[in-house]
Amino acid sequence: MIDQPIHDVAPVAGERAELAKRVETLFSEAGAYREGHFKLKSGRHGDRYIEKFQVLQWPERVTELCRLIADRAWSPGGISAVDVVIGPTTGGVILAYEVARQLGVRGIFAEQVTAADGTTSRELRRGFEIKPTEKVLLVDDVVTTGASLSEMLPVIEDAGGELVLTIVLVDRTGALTEATSTKSGKTYPAEALWSLSLPTYEAGKETCPGCAAELPLVAPGSSGLVSGEQPHGA
Repeated sequence: MIDQPIHDVAPVAGERAELAKRVETLFSEAGAYREGHFKLKSGRHGDRYIEKFQVLQWPERVTELCRLIADRAWSPGGISAVDVVIGPTTGGVILAYEVARQLGVRGIFAEQVTAADGTTSRELRRGFEIKPTEKVLLVDDVVTTGASLSEMLPVIEDAGGELVLTIVLVDRTGALTEATSTKSGKTYPAEALWSLSLPTYEAGKETCPGCAAELPLVAPGSSGLVSGEQPHGA
């Protein structure tokens, strides 16, 4: 167990801008920052999309991105300020393990489960555990609504872990400063390496520019065009 505090001082404005620019460059070079007409998980449409796995498929890019996260989790003297790094499936698995490798600690993940009433939550499975009082670093890839972070917090709370920092690669809301537990309602500080505000639209020609222009509607993560829908989303 460690007793050194995590870094108290977040990057200053100039450093934040430099970090954000580097993350944007890595995503753009990998083809992970896309423009077009997209149907998001929420059902709303967007004209830009972050396809995280286009960058996460490159080990050297993942290593650099995770180094930017790990740099925030060192105590004075070069000792890890956390005991375990955790992320949500799916992209968070890759990040948690690489950040943990760089810090020399354990890396685990929590999986989404669906209850009989259709509600979802996160669980530690496969023998993973967070021991009481262990210091935890929560990582994730892209925040769209913040739901995955909120679902992760009860996992840490129920285990008695101490969440010392939450960091994501990209915040597409442009407003991430905290995450709220779906169970306790408690809020925790959260930060993003790259924050940008990407507008979303209700489907339809009157509300969505892509629909109005009759651009093909793509559901990211699927095989292509949205099945059963016209390109304009009508």
